[in-house]
Amino acid sequence: MLRKEQKTEIINANRTHENDTGSPEVQVAILTERIANLTAHLQANPQDNHSRRGLYKMVGQRRRLLDYLQKKDIERYRALIAKLGIRK
Repeated sequence: MLRKEQKTEIINANRTHENDTGSPEVQVAILTERIANLTAHLQANPQDNHSRRGLYKMVGQRRRLLDYLQKKDIERYRALIAKLGIRK
């Protein structure tokens, strides 16, 4: 679970303009952090299948956002996956 301070730092690091909180870059960055936290949880609790389902849903949502960004602006997409270290 992300704390408010962590989420604010992620938003500030990935926003495209001053009041940006909902651009695909920000949404993907937040999902990436949540996915990393949940992955660590599932390594410690391998039988937690309810959380695993939530992880799969987040990964799918991130994939859809990245596909959208790739169709709209390939340069922003490439910069984002390089910045976040997402493999594709």
